[in-house]
Amino acid sequence: MNKQLDSSVNQRFSSRLGLILSAMGIAVGTGNIWRFPRIAAQSGGDHGAGSFLIAWIIFLFLWSIPLIIAEYTLGKKHRSGVVGIFIKSLGRKFAWMGTFVAFVSTAITFFYTVVVGWCIFYFVQTLTHPLPLTAEAAGETWNAYQQSAWPFLTHVLAVGLGALAIWKGIRSIEMVNKILIPTLLLIVIISVIRTLTLPGALEGVAYLFRPEWGQLRDPKIWIAALTQNAFDTGAGWGLFLTYAAYMKAEHGTVKNAFLTGIGNNTVSLLSGIMIFGTVFAVLRTEMGMTDPAVLEVMKTSGPASTGLTFIWMPQLFARMMFGSPLAVLFFLGLTFAGFSSLIAQLELPTRVLIDTGIKRSNAIWIVVAVVYLLGIPSARNLNLLSNQDFVWSAALMISGAFIAFAIIREGAGKLIRDINVTENDWSVGTFWSITIRLFIPLAAFILLGWWLFFSATVLAPGEWYNPLNPFSVMTCLAQWFLVTAMFVGFNRRVARKTIG
Repeated sequence: MNKQLDSSVNQRFSSRLGLILSAMGIAVGTGNIWRFPRIAAQSGGDHGAGSFLIAWIIFLFLWSIPLIIAEYTLGKKHRSGVVGIFIKSLGRKFAWMGTFVAFVSTAITFFYTVVVGWCIFYFVQTLTHPLPLTAEAAGETWNAYQQSAWPFLTHVLAVGLGALAIWKGIRSIEMVNKILIPTLLLIVIISVIRTLTLPGALEGVAYLFRPEWGQLRDPKIWIAALTQNAFDTGAGWGLFLTYAAYMKAEHGTVKNAFLTGIGNNTVSLLSGIMIFGTVFAVLRTEMGMTDPAVLEVMKTSGPASTGLTFIWMPQLFARMMFGSPLAVLFFLGLTFAGFSSLIAQLELPTRVLIDTGIKRSNAIWIVVAVVYLLGIPSARNLNLLSNQDFVWSAALMISGAFIAFAIIREGAGKLIRDINVTENDWSVGTFWSITIRLFIPLAAFILLGWWLFFSATVLAPGEWYNPLNPFSVMTCLAQWFLVTAMFVGFNRRVARKTIG
């Protein structure tokens, strides 16, 4: 094997609390606050979004938590970055598979840093300027920001601060998350309490939880639920593989996986209550909009979900008592959520480079440069950002199937024995094995097929073959094929650099 040039690879989380908070940092991000309410609204029917929540919770226990257990197990056993873990688990000829998983997470990071930059800007904006009272004023603020140089500056600020958080390895990561996550949870709780005191807020909460049972026959609901759960828990990204390399031997995997998954979904639900309650309270009760009009505002959120979070929410806060400080808290929490996930997303490619023999400081500089440069197109063009979200969020289904494949090839039964030897941890049995060996590969195959069909017939009808259409089947297949062909072509070189 390559000589390890950096002592940071031998670091371990100092405590279980530090591990849990850092793992929660992976799971809790802008996907909970920025993406979840929008997806729930778009997946809801005329009378409720509860069917989406049912599918979303089912996938928490059948997809996300089993995959988080799998990632913890493989990472803890092989003590490497994502690519090294796949090589050790499957052999050198599967280095391309680990590279694909690592790239999907990194490709999401290219545009994710742009979104974190938006959060930074709006935190400063709400702190220093009056809140807009009209859609025109809110739109002018957003358009002026997008047409200026600020998106590039906030993008580099997000990347730079994230790099600073991982500079000293898991020690600095753990320290930052011990501050970010408790503060974020406090902000979310305060915001939810304030929301529930608004007249009419409970109507929005009721809509969020009210199911329309017929919707469960619609494959779009299940596709949206799976991709959202994978997006906001971090399952299948390879992020838990990376952090698990720094776990102590006595740190259990099963309890941590359940705490991470359930904790993440709880934050998503709280965020949904806050957003739905606020929107219904202000638009329906104070502005007199009908329910269909309120739902249209939530569903028609503009490119990359900008409308609801960054245009409508400041207006809604402006109409509340104590709305200004609540707006500041909201965007501060959104910024913290973004950074807690961004830290893990930057550590993943950094650790992959360290495994090839590059010093941590040099690896971080490389990652910063690549993430910033490849994020510039998304910072400039919202439609391109939406395309990248569309393509690589769906690729998480492929990444999850690849991680399940690694468990299958290594032997789920053998790994169960490894998992169950840890004291004070829960045991896993045949249910986890069946889920990994049968359900996850089958679900990935079926739902990916459904999703491509939906794209061809609904999102880009008549243009499924056009790779330049941002929501076509071909834009996904072309980008997936391009990177996979490149990784297969360089497979031997990657394996040799990673393992020696």
